[in-house]
Amino acid sequence: MLVTNLGYPRIGRQRELKRLLESYWEGRCSTAELIDGAQATEEANWRRQLKLGIELLPVGDFSLYDHVLDTAVMFGLIPARFKPLSQNGGLDLYFALARGTEDAPALAMRKWFDTNYHYLVPEWDPETQPVLSRNLPLDAFRRAQRRLGTAGKPVVLGPFTFVKLSRVTNWQRALEAMVPPYAQMLQEMEAAGVEWVQVDEPALVCDVTAAELKALTATYTELARPLKNLKLILQTYFGSANWFSHLITLPVAGIGLDFVRGRRGNLANLEHYGFPPGKVLGAGIVDGRNVWRTNIEEALRLLEKLQSFVPRERLWLQPSCSLLHLPLSTAGEDSLPPALREALAFADERLAELRLLKRALAEGTGVVAAEISAANRALRALETMDHRRIPAVRARVAALKEEDFSRPTPFSERKELQKRRLGLPPLPTTTIGSFPQTPDLRAARARFRRGELGRQEYQALIREKIAAWIRLQERLGLDLLVHGEFERSDMVEYFAARLPGFALTTNGWVQSYGSRCVKPPILYGDVWRSQPLTVAETTYAQSLTSKPVKAILTGPVTFLKWSFVREDLSEQEVAYQLALVIRDEIRDLEREGIAAIQIDEPAFREGLPLRARDRERYLYWAVTAFRLATAGAGPETQIHTHMCYSEFGDIIHAIEGLDADVISLEAARSGAGVLAAFREAGYRRDIGLGVFDVHSPHPPEEEAMARLLREALRVFAAEQLWVNPDCGLKTRREEEAVTALERMVAVARRLRAALAPERHGKQNGPSKGAIGS
Repeated sequence: MLVTNLGYPRIGRQRELKRLLESYWEGRCSTAELIDGAQATEEANWRRQLKLGIELLPVGDFSLYDHVLDTAVMFGLIPARFKPLSQNGGLDLYFALARGTEDAPALAMRKWFDTNYHYLVPEWDPETQPVLSRNLPLDAFRRAQRRLGTAGKPVVLGPFTFVKLSRVTNWQRALEAMVPPYAQMLQEMEAAGVEWVQVDEPALVCDVTAAELKALTATYTELARPLKNLKLILQTYFGSANWFSHLITLPVAGIGLDFVRGRRGNLANLEHYGFPPGKVLGAGIVDGRNVWRTNIEEALRLLEKLQSFVPRERLWLQPSCSLLHLPLSTAGEDSLPPALREALAFADERLAELRLLKRALAEGTGVVAAEISAANRALRALETMDHRRIPAVRARVAALKEEDFSRPTPFSERKELQKRRLGLPPLPTTTIGSFPQTPDLRAARARFRRGELGRQEYQALIREKIAAWIRLQERLGLDLLVHGEFERSDMVEYFAARLPGFALTTNGWVQSYGSRCVKPPILYGDVWRSQPLTVAETTYAQSLTSKPVKAILTGPVTFLKWSFVREDLSEQEVAYQLALVIRDEIRDLEREGIAAIQIDEPAFREGLPLRARDRERYLYWAVTAFRLATAGAGPETQIHTHMCYSEFGDIIHAIEGLDADVISLEAARSGAGVLAAFREAGYRRDIGLGVFDVHSPHPPEEEAMARLLREALRVFAAEQLWVNPDCGLKTRREEEAVTALERMVAVARRLRAALAPERHGKQNGPSKGAIGS
């Protein structure tokens, strides 16, 4: 029996990777300095894991930007539009794929299964033939050998999952094409003395067809045939493995299973099918995605049960998935209430839990009795914390009636009322909400948090920024303005800081993509609104202009999915508590005359269960939570929502069910796919397609935006269509944001003018761009 890990947070203890990347992109550090600094962070991660008791160290899980992108580059899958950069290769090409260039849009971004981590979508050109250009996992193995004297376990993204995550026209042909380069990669590892390789195949917890299973079997049969000494552990996570009886027959030396999210299904599979003799079982026994301390006694009972299926010498103790999704350590989180801090386990604490579990199994629970007792006390103390249970909050949820979930006026009537109130032109322009968070603003926020800047002085700076950007939006000609969110560090954390039942960490950073890190709040108690959240800033902005200003709130599903959430209540009940907070805020915004309110739900698609059989229940409570938040709004109040970086084809009916007046979606990187999904569904509400990529530093070209909008007008009536960026602009520099918005408004005006004669001639009929035309 040994303790291993599946992956470790990449960002560094002080977010060193973030700072290195941004310094490199700004030209303040060289390629050599970036590589040296990144490898120093990687080595520090290795040393920390070994110190915490990891006996088989994962190597190759580190990445400069994204592990899926690394795999695509390693196998030479470079779309044709990047071919001019292919001659140079290296980091210029790598970061161009991730961030785009002036001439080539970046690869699309999607959510990594049902997490808030974003991966880059590999693209297969018709003539693409993958080849192994550089064996990156083997390079990492050799670095670990050289620097630490450790024979690590290379981590690779499995071929089946890689192809499933890619944009391909023929997945079977693509999977067959991946076999030779994968086989070469593994054979090179075997020649270098690698003993174990972790092959991640999380797609195997999703719905898998019989044809896919057949192709998977053929793939692994071919990969394993030439191997003599190299052993593969096929690693699944994020749920229970599909087609379990078949997976355990594959020619691999081990199977890794998730016994946290997939505990019930994986245990049922073991009880029904058993586990093959001679194979290793990687038991994901501690939670790699949530932060609550493991119940050690319960985990030991589970491990005892697992030993009835596999002998102890073939049992590996590991997290349920990569620890990429957790902050690094609870050390230094002294601002948290002691009872809460003691109930938490981040990445380092998870590894310590694994070591404790092994010791208890190997030496008996008596030798770790004190540690088990401390864990039990911590979990009991959590249950008695202030705000854990608030009777009034529970009673309000329990008293909800059917009419609390519906706006009484239908959309068609609301649209006319809102049209008269807002007075917007065709193809109205707006933004998603946030404007650039400049260095002076971030510095002032840090000084305010440290007590070095007074509240009045800080609020004066926020108002100054709001006023400047209201004037700028008017000058640019935007139609529906926003206040800019200058007071917000993060769209969830800002609100959580003002709501009882949430706690904020000091250094609980988690990678979202590339250099982007977020600090998820900890939702440990019942939630209610004790004060207005956005009213002051929104109404101040509205006082500065005669144009309508749109308030921006975060939706209940995103609140839930982008926090570390309590596990003693159902997600539905937590979501309803959060929805009532938003409902109360909408009421106060309406009282102040705010006519448009956006409820952001970028996590709506992300939260969709990985198997179709589990989705109906999720979509029910996710949709009803949104409706509960918004159903109290008057018919003349325009409710917007925003979603991004997802595939929407399988949830369009649920999007319609939200009963929002306007939805805005990311389309700059994936416009054709989004349009195809909505064309098929015949969506009838208003929609804003994100016409430029806010994550690229390169200003959008007007013709590219115009082309996307012209395509959209083939799917939607002009009266349905809005024009906006694909996400907030907080990460862009001011000059980048201004240039992009100037061009966006110019395109909207040009198309609006072109539509005017047609609209004049067809006032009572559908526009040329109507659905079905």
